[in-house]
Amino acid sequence: MIAPPPFPRPRLGISRCIEFDHCRYNGDRISSEFVRQLRDHADLVPVCPEVEIGLGVPRDPIRIVLRDKDRRLVQPSTGRDVTEAMASFAEQYLGRLGDVDGYILKSRSPSCGAVDVRTYPDKQGAAPLNRGAGMFGQEVLRWLDGLPVEDEARLRNIKLGEHFLTRAFTLRSFRELDSSSGISDLIDFHARNKMLLMMYSQTELRTLGNLVANRSGLEMATILAEYRAHLRKALSRPPRCTSPINVLMHSFGFVSSSLKKEERDLFMQNLDMYRDARVPLSVCLNLMRSYIIRFDVQYLASQTFFQPFPPGILSVGVTDSCEWREMS
Repeated sequence: MIAPPPFPRPRLGISRCIEFDHCRYNGDRISSEFVRQLRDHADLVPVCPEVEIGLGVPRDPIRIVLRDKDRRLVQPSTGRDVTEAMASFAEQYLGRLGDVDGYILKSRSPSCGAVDVRTYPDKQGAAPLNRGAGMFGQEVLRWLDGLPVEDEARLRNIKLGEHFLTRAFTLRSFRELDSSSGISDLIDFHARNKMLLMMYSQTELRTLGNLVANRSGLEMATILAEYRAHLRKALSRPPRCTSPINVLMHSFGFVSSSLKKEERDLFMQNLDMYRDARVPLSVCLNLMRSYIIRFDVQYLASQTFFQPFPPGILSVGVTDSCEWREMS
């Protein structure tokens, strides 16, 4: 049987206005089904940097403007410049935040946005110049380099949601290892995640395997530090569409000889349909899960590839087929 593993709870920073508090500039709270489901499985640490620097609720909106090639965070209605206040808060807050496994930011917020915040010329009524991170968001990205950071709007896409959750739960599981851990603990972690890493990056999988082998006789603390760095690198980008197909074919080799020809043909047909974006990946995964249960393949049952995070967080009915292949 495939039993869900005991997932450790990731610790994630989050913008307070997402499901936690009515602290948007207009007193609103942002609804997110993803965050509502995630709260049962993760420890979320909310903060609203705009409130923390003294902007009340409700408040006049702020925006990022370009002054002499310098991005400034200002409140147009009052002329107040809060750039330094936001930078000071971000440094102090993130410096004392402690261990986290990722961050969820408010989309398009001039303070918290991660990728799609507008920068305006320093004059009324002008069209935006470009888009980038918000003032607090850019510091989150810098401080949490190598960790999953997303905004709540992008997490509505099932593939980006899967990628975020896979990274957060895998990195949290790795944090269970510490200076008191032995090499056997790292070997076990690596073995359970081998197929997942195979999907993400075979280059980094080989590097991580060499670290676990420890042919150079490194100290455990050094091995863990290097493994952490390469694990983050391995998980940094969503896998290509063909990568789960390769892993599924590898896992299929464990059971194919025990299947009828019609069953083997059915599995290959479903793989082809996934490749052509006609069925979601979950169809192929569920077929493999049924074979794992049927033939009691313990090695495959232990692989996080088949269940890298708790079920039920992502919404049902959104496609996860190959049509997402170029999204990042």
